[in-house]
Amino acid sequence: MEVGIIILAAGESKRMGIPKQLLDVNGKSLLLNVIDSALDTSCYPVTVVVGAHKKAIVPVLKDLPINIVDNPRWESGMAGSIKMGMVGSYLLSKTIEAVIITTSDMPEVSSSVLKTLIEKARATNANIITSKYNDAIGVPALIKRPFFEELLNLEGDQGARQIFKKYKNELVSIDFNGGAIDLDTKEDYYNYINSQN
Repeated sequence: MEVGIIILAAGESKRMGIPKQLLDVNGKSLLLNVIDSALDTSCYPVTVVVGAHKKAIVPVLKDLPINIVDNPRWESGMAGSIKMGMVGSYLLSKTIEAVIITTSDMPEVSSSVLKTLIEKARATNANIITSKYNDAIGVPALIKRPFFEELLNLEGDQGARQIFKKYKNELVSIDFNGGAIDLDTKEDYYNYINSQN
C-alpha cells in the first residue's frame, strides 16, 4: 500500500505567540521531530504544508527530502491546509492509496506510531484509522483513497475530525496516549519540557 504523509505546519501559533513549529524539544524543533519520524517510514511523499510562518520555517527545511507546499489561505483554517497537502502529495505520486495526516505540534508522534497506523490499515478493511487518546479520536490518522474526495471537500477549522464524526461507525483506532499532548501555549510547552527532565 502506497502511503503519503501530510504534516500540517501552516498555523499562526496565536496562543503561543511565537512559531511553535520551531520550538525546541530535546534538541530538535517540533516540526523536525515529526518530519524525521515520517522519513523513518517507507511513506512517500512526505508533504509539509506551511503558511503563516513560512519565511521562518522554510529555511530550516532546506535539503530535506520532503515536499513543501504553501497554503496562502492558512487563515481560513485547517481544512485548507489539508486540501493543499492532498494536492501537493498527488502531484508527486498519483498512485498513493492512503495519506496519514498529522500536525507539527504533537511532540510524542514517532515513526512507530505512524507505522502502527499503516499496519492497522493493512490488517483491516477500514478506510479510516485514527489515533485514540483521552476517550477522543484524532490525528495522526490514516485515510484511504475512497475518502480522498471527502478530504478535498473539507471546510473551516475542524480538519479531518468532521470526517471522523460522520463515519465513526466505519473507522478503527490505534491507542496513542501521547496524542493527548499538543503544545498550544507557552505553559503547555514549559510543562512538557519539565516533564521530560
